[in-house]
Amino acid sequence: MFPRGLILAVIIGMIAGAIVGVFLVTQKNGEQLQFVEGHSLSIVTEKIDFEVGEEIKIKIINSGTEPLTFSDASFGLTITGLDGRVLYSPVASQVISILEPKQEKILVWDQIKNDGDPATAGTYKITSHTMDEKIQIKKSITINIHK
Repeated sequence: MFPRGLILAVIIGMIAGAIVGVFLVTQKNGEQLQFVEGHSLSIVTEKIDFEVGEEIKIKIINSGTEPLTFSDASFGLTITGLDGRVLYSPVASQVISILEPKQEKILVWDQIKNDGDPATAGTYKITSHTMDEKIQIKKSITINIHK
């Protein structure tokens, strides 16, 4: 048969694996989009780690119960380095855009900066902001681009 030490080690490993698995699943669920009462803005990407040159789909979501007003068709989107320097902001018409509750807009960044150069490996901050006479909301997330 099998030694008792081996059986004990396998059982402890299985229990530890189950505990770590439950912890990781709980952490992942904590990062999911949550809708709230009032004004709320969320930014979601399909993942946080991207390869150089990979297309990045960015969802701007009204995660509240009140409409959000934006000053242009880009929904206040900017992508900056961690130093705050704007590297990309989409060219958009200067029209008032409204995002109704639970409505989302998908914008795509091809990792080309405003100056025409491709983005290099590093960490970037994606920000969206809304401003009207009643409320100002600014939301940001960080992503990583790897070689």
